[in-house]
Amino acid sequence: MSYQDIPGWSVATEGRITVALDITLDDDLRKEGIARDLVNRVQNLRKDMGLEVQDKINISIEKNEELVNAALEANKEYICSETQALSLLIIDSLVDGNELEMDEYKLKVKIKA
Repeated sequence: MSYQDIPGWSVATEGRITVALDITLDDDLRKEGIARDLVNRVQNLRKDMGLEVQDKINISIEKNEELVNAALEANKEYICSETQALSLLIIDSLVDGNELEMDEYKLKVKIKA
């Protein structure tokens, strides 16, 4: 098996078969990743709070970097449906809450049951 480096691509060859994957992350993929990561973190917070699967919650998140805010807005319906949230609010300042570290971002999140 051999491979070549092409910027933004992962290439592998075995025998007569060559496979190339575009591994470039665009903003849409980053936003989807942020949303999925947030869902995972909120699910863990729900578990830590002792909530049942069917228990509804409300989520408040302190405003963050533009990409994070855009990810939350673009994926609000997905996030709410996956976490049983009745609402997802992005607010200017959150007095208390949990600080979640997601890659290079830190989000301040509050969940109310």
